[in-house]
Amino acid sequence: MSGVLKKTTRTCGSKVEPDVKKLEDHLQGSQVQEVILHFADELSLARKMRLRKPRELLVEEPPSSQWKWPI
Repeated sequence: MSGVLKKTTRTCGSKVEPDVKKLEDHLQGSQVQEVILHFADELSLARKMRLRKPRELLVEEPPSSQWKWPI
């Protein structure tokens, strides 16, 4: 694979950053691995929210005591 140039990160709007140290400086001290893991978690959450449709109206109203504490 010598001589292969990566042209995409496969994420919309993200440019390839070959210099890891420069990228870490840009991220203000965060390690690239931490950022990748955080991005993966965010992507997973976005996919779950798309499937579960949390912004749609409820089918039925919740019980009036749902948010009372203590139960």
